[in-house]
Amino acid sequence: MRSKFSLFQTRELLFVAVPLLGVLFGLVWVALHFVDPAPPRTFVISAASSGSPYWRYAERYKATFARHGVVLEVRESAGSLANLKALADPTSGVNAGFVQGGLTSSREAPGLLSVGRIAYEPLWVFYAGGARLERLADLKGRRVLVGPAGSGTSGLALRLLAVNGVTAETATLINSELPDYVDTLAKGEADAGFLVLAPEARTIQRLLRTPNVRLMSFENADAYAQRFPFLSRLDLRQGVVDFAANIPAADTRLIATTAAVVVREDAHHALVNLLAQALHEAHGQPKPDAGSETALFQRAGEFPLPNDPEFALSEDARRVYRSGPPVLQRYLPFWIATLVDRLAVSLVVLVPILIPLTRFAPQIYNWRVRRRINYWYGELKRLEATARSAASAEQRAAKLGELDRIEGAVDNIPVPLGFADRLYELRQHVELTRRRLQAGGVHLAAAAD
Repeated sequence: MRSKFSLFQTRELLFVAVPLLGVLFGLVWVALHFVDPAPPRTFVISAASSGSPYWRYAERYKATFARHGVVLEVRESAGSLANLKALADPTSGVNAGFVQGGLTSSREAPGLLSVGRIAYEPLWVFYAGGARLERLADLKGRRVLVGPAGSGTSGLALRLLAVNGVTAETATLINSELPDYVDTLAKGEADAGFLVLAPEARTIQRLLRTPNVRLMSFENADAYAQRFPFLSRLDLRQGVVDFAANIPAADTRLIATTAAVVVREDAHHALVNLLAQALHEAHGQPKPDAGSETALFQRAGEFPLPNDPEFALSEDARRVYRSGPPVLQRYLPFWIATLVDRLAVSLVVLVPILIPLTRFAPQIYNWRVRRRINYWYGELKRLEATARSAASAEQRAAKLGELDRIEGAVDNIPVPLGFADRLYELRQHVELTRRRLQAGGVHLAAAAD
């Protein structure tokens, strides 16, 4: 059987430890829910129209998210500008989106962070007629298709035309839907047209094969890349589109922007980390088709780009590109690894609170032990005070009986060794009181704490 002292010590420790643990768990709960809350089970990315390159990219990311128990919801949109609008609206529920380079930056959209650049988006300028065009400044006085109003294509086209002196005052700028470009140029209803599309897009393939429609080669492509950090030079080699038809008929210089995946600044860091992993898996290696051919302008390891000329790069994405997935996620399921991470963050916040609590706990324990001894000192003082009026032998006998009760209780007080001296002092004071009662004198002066 366990000794009385062991039972006492266990009970006293529980009286101290249980409330302390309750406070500790309460603080951890508050920290986990407010300092570093759990990531949501769903992550929303705004893409573009169904079947578009942005949409297909997002569909490829789903596999990475699903493997870690998170649902990636892909939403249709009208394109980059619509994605930016959704990201700026905190009530939209959109956490991430695709944005064409050259439309905005951290200065105009301070609440957004980049997760990386994922693909080139060439700027194609097709023109009709026999006269060769090599510079955008050659479009002065002509009818130019600049894409749908408010689209990313229109925004980039107007920006580049403006630096070449081509404006609504010096040319006829026409907003038009992209599928209409082929017929409009073929019928001579426009002289040139801007498009920002992937090379495999149906509209691009049709225009490359349309008689009397030619693709502009930018003679000053390097100058654009030097002046605009979001632009790059690309070379479309002779015959690479169609070797049999020799399309294009000569090497062609293009300029291209890059598509970025951006997130809201308040997106959960664990899911931003997961999104960066999805980008690395989807774009780290070109995906060959059934004929073992890759898409134009895809090179192994080039994307995703771990830097961004327009947006600040998310630190979570930077860590993924530098070191790969977090160490815990390599060995533990995503949700368990995330919980451990959150606990670690919570401990950092709680340490300044926990240190005083751990120091306070022994003081509470000591106070509870002293309280037991002090209680019987109080009972002894009360007996002394009432014993002054005990004049008869019967009254003194009653007081002695009460003193016996106090002595019996004192003899059964289990205390740690460090408090044994206090207990022996109390017993001496009980004995002193007994001798005085037995002698009939009630001038008691037992010391009390």
